Amino acid sequence: MRRLAAHLAAKGIPHLVTREPGGTPLADEIRSLLLTPREETVFPETELLLYEAARAQHVRGVIRPALEAGKAVLCDRFHDATAAYQGHARGLDASRVDLLHGIAAGSLDPDLTLLFDLPPETGFARVAGRGGAADRMERESLAFHRKVREGYLHRLESFGKRIVRVDASLPEEEVFLRVLETVKERLGW
Repeated sequence: MRRLAAHLAAKGIPHLVTREPGGTPLADEIRSLLLTPREETVFPETELLLYEAARAQHVRGVIRPALEAGKAVLCDRFHDATAAYQGHARGLDASRVDLLHGIAAGSLDPDLTLLFDLPPETGFARVAGRGGAADRMERESLAFHRKVREGYLHRLESFGKRIVRVDASLPEEEVFLRVLETVKERLGW
């Protein structure tokens, strides 16, 4: 994300870098609620509603104004993540997940989603290598993260014109070159 933002800046393309959940003070508070490990069970429906509440705040307060101002928006995660995590991995009905996204984001969908695909085992090793405490989602089981990956790959099958798979097991420079190639091809950046 940082390297793509630097590329856009060098090209003089106005842009905004943001993330989900988060992006506004209220959405960042919801992010904290979602990612802080806790003893109390966070039920799948609660999790979904919190993600969509953060998205509603973020879309209306940050993303739409940036798009209306003519900026490109680079967002770390959006609806495809919700569909993979809360829909596929948590087992929530996909049509309900999509309905709530429609309420939260209106008709807003990305022009392009980059799916950085990585075996969950490799992802766990990378998280461990970063040091620090794992968040609530990172503490989920390997089986859960396998389901998340399945959910993303299912989205790729269903929305392959919008979603592009990038092999995230490649060296960082190779990954970035593939991102640049995709972004230039798809968006002309």
